Amino acid sequence: IFSGPDAYISPAWYEEKRLTGKVVPTWNYVTVQAAGRLTLHPEPEWLVPHVRRLVERQEAGRADPWSIDDTPEGYVETQVRAIVGLELRIERLEAKQKLSQNRSRADVEGAIVGLDSGEWRERDVAAAMRRARDR
Repeated sequence: IFSGPDAYISPAWYEEKRLTGKVVPTWNYVTVQAAGRLTLHPEPEWLVPHVRRLVERQEAGRADPWSIDDTPEGYVETQVRAIVGLELRIERLEAKQKLSQNRSRADVEGAIVGLDSGEWRERDVAAAMRRARDR
């Protein structure tokens, strides 16, 4: 299961609260479930190239990027013995998003404004709600 953004939705953000009061809190989220054949890879020959790509991606754009090549020879190979790589050959994907699709446009807009005033997690949900709204 891969979780995307998720956040609490306050009923105070809904226009419906002002109109009827018939609102309750909820939780909006995006998630994907993948099913398939899983292979474990404990061997350093498989892990090191994958760790290298991950590090390169995460270090890209930094003023002083770290590289696996900065370590003494053989060091990374000993360290990857503490992890196990996973390879999933995906046979089925199931995605689900609950982004206030059942609410009026005014309620959705109110939730987006409320989420935009929050932290990064809430702002990510607001962005997902905008994409769903604009489809």
